[in-house]
Amino acid sequence: MTTKNLLNIDTTISTLGPCKIESPLAYRVWADDQKTPIIADSNLCAQIQEPFMLDFETAGPRRHIYFDSFQAKAAIVTCGGLCPGLNDVIRAIVMEAHHGYNMAATIGIRYGLQGFIPKYRYRHKELTCENVKDIHMFGGTVLGSSRGPQEPSEIVDTLERNNICMLFIIGGDGTMRAGKAIYDEICRRNLKIAVVGIPKTIDNDISFIPQSFGFETAVSKATEAISCAHIEAMGVPNGIGIVNVMGRDSGFIAALATLAMKEVNFVLVPEAAFTLEGEGGLLPALEERLRDRGHAVIVVAEGAGQHLLPKTEGTDASGNKILGDIGSFLKQRIKEYFKERNLETAIKYIDPSYIIRSVPAMANDKVYCGFLGQYAVHAAMAGRTGVVIAKIQDRYVHLPIDLVTRERRHLNLRSEIWRAVLESTGQGMLKGMQG
Repeated sequence: MTTKNLLNIDTTISTLGPCKIESPLAYRVWADDQKTPIIADSNLCAQIQEPFMLDFETAGPRRHIYFDSFQAKAAIVTCGGLCPGLNDVIRAIVMEAHHGYNMAATIGIRYGLQGFIPKYRYRHKELTCENVKDIHMFGGTVLGSSRGPQEPSEIVDTLERNNICMLFIIGGDGTMRAGKAIYDEICRRNLKIAVVGIPKTIDNDISFIPQSFGFETAVSKATEAISCAHIEAMGVPNGIGIVNVMGRDSGFIAALATLAMKEVNFVLVPEAAFTLEGEGGLLPALEERLRDRGHAVIVVAEGAGQHLLPKTEGTDASGNKILGDIGSFLKQRIKEYFKERNLETAIKYIDPSYIIRSVPAMANDKVYCGFLGQYAVHAAMAGRTGVVIAKIQDRYVHLPIDLVTRERRHLNLRSEIWRAVLESTGQGMLKGMQG
């Protein structure tokens, strides 16, 4: 393994200034001047061809802090689509800010970045230990969310007007880009406001974040849908269960749910461009499966097979290209294919996407979210800014915010995960599956 940083990745974390105030934390486990060595490889960033070592600043409390906690006022905002664990992160931030640092106030920004913009007239919500104590029992976000960009200068104006000295921004790739723009505007004005990002993506597609919070819960819920599809398929002659899961550009949920539920016969992901007919096509393989075993289960990520659909125009509020409905398309094409061959089938189509993203987080995700919220507060109180809290190789570290916005993570078709998927399903004969 090389130690050369061929991509010139800078792991330096920006600070607002020297920390001169003694921390009020009762315990004495400090992360001062600690570095965490991480093996950087293609699982973190596709641009990395040969693994090498990177040293990241270790997350955790510092012996001395930058802000006077009795005067400090924080803001929390959640952006983008829902994801299990959002309320857990909010709760962890509020509890640490109050019990750990006795901060002056924590303010919740309603409905994403729109909540900063005066024209929307959303009233900010004061977050206290009392009104967040039970929110981790529920899915969604008590602050609400929205998609789409807002003007960074207006956001910073609102931060200034409300005397906010630290902003916790929770969201995905687009949200982290917005956080970077807000950070840049703060730097341009030479303000002392810390910007701390907590990465959230149910698709697990943020660069340098091996697993985002809520992903484990999403996979677990997807397996429940797959189990139902399998039972439905087995209950009738030539039964076919199709499960459509989230995964716009990355097939991680589809792949991991497939590995968890061995009943899946075909899994389709955005990274593997498959064909329908002819040698190596999905439909002939599905026909062979039905004639051999009498039932089949297909798991498809929402972004898979877009090359087979009519081109769609436009983008959503987050700037993402609007996708065609691959699940419904597959259902119709499968029905037509077997009708032409006089083979009667029964197709059950299940799309659990909104159930998956709206449920409360499971135990492991709750633990993860708790750490992220606590480490975010520690980072902000120590004057770290333009920083993202990340868990990499079971260690919590600080990442520069521009590092996580380099590119989206994709499922590597040469990885051990995808090899295991092909072995589990036996679909290696399909075109496009080998990368």
